[in-house]
Amino acid sequence: MKRTKGASRAPKTGTGAKEKARALSHVNHAGEARMVDVGAKIPTERFARAEGRIRMSAEALRAIRSNSVKKGDVLGVARIAGIQAAKRTAELIPLCHPVALTDVQVVLSLDTTFTGVLVEASARSVGRTGVEMEALTAATVALLTIYDMTKSVDKGMVIERVRLLEKTGGKSGDWRAS
Repeated sequence: MKRTKGASRAPKTGTGAKEKARALSHVNHAGEARMVDVGAKIPTERFARAEGRIRMSAEALRAIRSNSVKKGDVLGVARIAGIQAAKRTAELIPLCHPVALTDVQVVLSLDTTFTGVLVEASARSVGRTGVEMEALTAATVALLTIYDMTKSVDKGMVIERVRLLEKTGGKSGDWRAS
């Protein structure tokens, strides 16, 4: 049978949903997003550390340093917001598993070299899945909190360089940013 111009072709072999699903861990046989079953994994100690920063005007940095921002203690509230966010990561990121965290730390430092605040967050657990997303979420929400509390002084602040610094534990082993 001769093909006419504009007629559709049959899909090529190997491009169907089943083939794609086999290559992707969070996709089922029909090509739909799904949560991975980690029940068979052996619990191991997990650790992750992330960082980010927010650049701002010298005036905003002075207001944070002198604790004169109208909304109150920017660094203290941002620290608590980061810790709370780490504990709620599975509610924010659709395919993350709830993790029983054993420790979350959020450290905030004022930095005059780039005029802003550095945030470093770490998360720890003993479980079947990693805590990278918890550390990243803690750092990000701490930065967003700084923005929210300080925007009356500087609406042009820039959140940047949010990244994973390291992770340990689990099947994939240890990893450190270069």
